[in-house]
Amino acid sequence: MFALARLSVVGFVVLTIVYVCLSLYSRSKRRDKLEAEWDREGMTGDRDAFIEHGLQDYDGSLRRKLIWGVYIIPVTIVIALIYFMNFH
Repeated sequence: MFALARLSVVGFVVLTIVYVCLSLYSRSKRRDKLEAEWDREGMTGDRDAFIEHGLQDYDGSLRRKLIWGVYIIPVTIVIALIYFMNFH
């Protein structure tokens, strides 16, 4: 039982690090795309407001929600492995 608790804690820490890195990378890429769109289309007005509005849209997007799969998929696989190794 202690081994499962240790696996859970270490796994949670590792998955959290992966989640944060992936989230920051994805947000950075979205910001780069918004900046490139501003430059490409030659828009006028407040560039920072345009980028912030685009990032707010990104925060509610499906891509942002799919990053939670970093937690869901590995945990589901480990639970399935434990179940099948012990009960089948």
